[in-house]
Amino acid sequence: MNRMKFAVALLAALVIGTASASAIEVKKHIAAPGQPPTVWAVASEFCSIKDWHPVVADCQETKEGEATFRTLTLKDGGKIKEKLLESDDASYSYEIIESPLPVKNYKAKLSVEPDERGEDRSVITWEATFDANGKSDDEAKKTITDIFIAGLKGIKQKIVGPEGGAEDKN
Repeated sequence: MNRMKFAVALLAALVIGTASASAIEVKKHIAAPGQPPTVWAVASEFCSIKDWHPVVADCQETKEGEATFRTLTLKDGGKIKEKLLESDDASYSYEIIESPLPVKNYKAKLSVEPDERGEDRSVITWEATFDANGKSDDEAKKTITDIFIAGLKGIKQKIVGPEGGAEDKN
C-alpha cells in the first residue's frame, strides 16, 4: 500500500511540475528586399535597435566582465536591461535581465535568412519564449507580439525607405 501511495504522489508531482513548464512563444517574420548580409547590417549591432525600433529612444551598451549588456530607454521613459547571449553573422540571441514588460524568463533571437522567393530577398525573424509576469498569458503575448511587429516593420523601413510598405509574413 505504501508503494501505491508513493507512486500516486510521484505521479501527481510530475503532473504539477510539468504543467507550469510551458513557456509562451512568439515568432514573427517579415520579408525585405536585399541579400541577408545587407539586411543584417541594419540590425546586427546590439544597440542598433535605437535606430530602427519606434519605441526605443536610446540604447547604451556596456560590458560586465566578458558579458555584453544593453540598456534600452523607451520613449515613455521605461528602461529594459538585456544581456547578449550569442551572435553570429546573421543572428543574435539575448535575454531580458530587468524590465517593466509583463514577462519573465524571456529569451529571444533576431535573425535574417534568405527568402526562398528570390535571391535578392531576405526574411527577418524575431522570436522569443517567456512566461507572463503580472498580466495574463494573452496580455503578455500581445505585448511582445506588438513589440516584434513594430520592430520588424522598423527594420524593413530602414532598408526600403519611408515609402516601402511592410509586408508581414506571419
